[in-house]
Amino acid sequence: MRKITVAASVVLLCGTVAQAQFSSDYRKAADSYFAKGDYASAVEYYEKSLYGKSKTADGFDPYAYTAVKPQPLPKDSQQLIYQLAESWRLLKNYEKAAPLYKKVAENDVRFPLAQYHYATCERALGKYEEAENALHRFLNTYQQKDHYSQAAQREVRNLVFIQEQLRKETKGYAVHTLYEGKTGASYAPVQLSSNTLLFTATWADSAAEKNKAHVNHLYEASFTEEGVGAVSRANIPVSQLHEGAAAISADGSTLYLTRWSVSNHQKSAAIYVSKKTGGVAGDAWSSPVALDSVINVRGANTQQPFVMPDGRHLLYASDRAGGLGGFDLWMAELDAAGKPLSTVNMGDNINTTGNEQAPYYHASSATLVFATDGRTGMGGYDLFYTKGAPGSWAEPQNFGYPVNSVKNDMYFTSYSTGKRILEKVVLSSDRADVCCMELFQLQKANPMKLVVGQVVACDTRIPLAGVAVEVIDTVTHEKIYTGVTSADGSYAFAVKQSLPLSSMAALKGYYTTAAALQLPADADADSLVSVPVCMQKEPEVINEVQVLNNVYYEFNKAEILEKSFASLDDVVAFLNKHPDIHVEIGGHTDNKGSDELNQKLSEARAANVVAYLVGKGIDKNRLTAKGYGATVPVAPNTYDDGTDNPAGREKNRRTEMKVLK
Repeated sequence: MRKITVAASVVLLCGTVAQAQFSSDYRKAADSYFAKGDYASAVEYYEKSLYGKSKTADGFDPYAYTAVKPQPLPKDSQQLIYQLAESWRLLKNYEKAAPLYKKVAENDVRFPLAQYHYATCERALGKYEEAENALHRFLNTYQQKDHYSQAAQREVRNLVFIQEQLRKETKGYAVHTLYEGKTGASYAPVQLSSNTLLFTATWADSAAEKNKAHVNHLYEASFTEEGVGAVSRANIPVSQLHEGAAAISADGSTLYLTRWSVSNHQKSAAIYVSKKTGGVAGDAWSSPVALDSVINVRGANTQQPFVMPDGRHLLYASDRAGGLGGFDLWMAELDAAGKPLSTVNMGDNINTTGNEQAPYYHASSATLVFATDGRTGMGGYDLFYTKGAPGSWAEPQNFGYPVNSVKNDMYFTSYSTGKRILEKVVLSSDRADVCCMELFQLQKANPMKLVVGQVVACDTRIPLAGVAVEVIDTVTHEKIYTGVTSADGSYAFAVKQSLPLSSMAALKGYYTTAAALQLPADADADSLVSVPVCMQKEPEVINEVQVLNNVYYEFNKAEILEKSFASLDDVVAFLNKHPDIHVEIGGHTDNKGSDELNQKLSEARAANVVAYLVGKGIDKNRLTAKGYGATVPVAPNTYDDGTDNPAGREKNRRTEMKVLK
């Protein structure tokens, strides 16, 4: 029996030694794969090191499994579990990563970041209460003031924002994936033409070499109201580099794209330029050439170009020196041939200490869109937008849900030709997948928009009731609205979208007035309130004198300024409406200068107004010009103490119309 026992002990000892040796080998392999960024292989070998075999391939759940014959965990198993959790997180499989992080956080203080990563995984899984609790535990125990402490504080704010967004009304939005059943990522959409989509994908290539089946390449597809079809590889000369995240010039002749490689575990990305070799969309592109050192800096990653509509500015993301942290957005000036001349950081109004990437500009709404993980959002990267122009961008705003999700949302292009940027959008997100970013189409319905206008009297600003109003689309000249103002001078009508509109207002006793409707710039607002239109009152009785407002002359001269023409055209309309009326145009000055000079100036100004009216077709026999100089003031030119009265002088410098018969 002793002999057998000894033999058995030797066998058990050998098995234990062999198992330890295998575990050590598996760990070395796992660490090597992890360092290379091959997290899928790292998962397999970390599991082998922990459990003796990979549990992933056969559907094994490493954190829910109870072995029939438990194996002793290898030495420093907490480190292995943490690395396994890291691998799952970097594969974006938060469901598998979260319990592993939780186990480490509860059992080993050597890994303080386990609590933080556990919180972000729970947030991505929609478990907001547990995520918030984990973040507070992390902030209470983590002593360093660094990127992670700042990120944790931002994540607390994110959780508040997320829950606010998920409670809001999202009626009118439609979101769906563009491709089903494809293995690999699809992202970075670009509008190649009105019905063509260019994008990047890592779809499996059966003809590729081993371990190179999922290389990033550019693809083209038709994109119409019926959906996406006719997908093919972009006709760019073959390269061993990854390629994607592209941009197209406004004239469609120049393609900017990102190319990158991975060497010694380091990514190296640069922006290249290619020219179309034919004249229509879909033709071949020339072999891409790297932009010079103005853009591509040695030792830095430069990627995700976007060429502005003017063709003279290139936006891009880079982690080059001189930024605020991580990737920043930069803008380069291009010459007429597309060669970079200079580049500048887009500043702290856009960039943060986090990462800003994937710039896009929507010309018809003058909106800059980009992705960032450095601002309060829904988690990971969120899409933000800002209005303005280079050097004067407004404070960026989060698009909110459902444009953004609790996962990563990056890359954006709008097919909208109007100001409603969300009318038809393609964006990239990993919201529906445990692995990769996918292309999504998002549409926001275009509901009828209420436009509210008002008509008031020019002199008193009192609302005018009973005004007959017509509203015209100035592009199509279609009549949009006909109606009468209510007691408060208002009227309202509905249109499908913001249009350039003009109104015609008519009321007895007032000049008929035509004016553009001045609407606010918010294209997504459900209602728009126009700036009130004012109407000048017509003279009603003989010898009644009316001041012609808004008639201006060159200083100390008689020449009429162009900004007076609209007011004088109202006089023309009045005289045409009343062909039997004869009027006097009277010129008046203040008392500065000699009486003789003021008399001549007032006569010349009155004569010039009469000449303008005659030039517009009014019979000269109906018009009389008379100058009064400074003899008929309507206000004191000086105060009682003799000091100058500017307001009074301004009232005295006037042009009047008096009905004679």
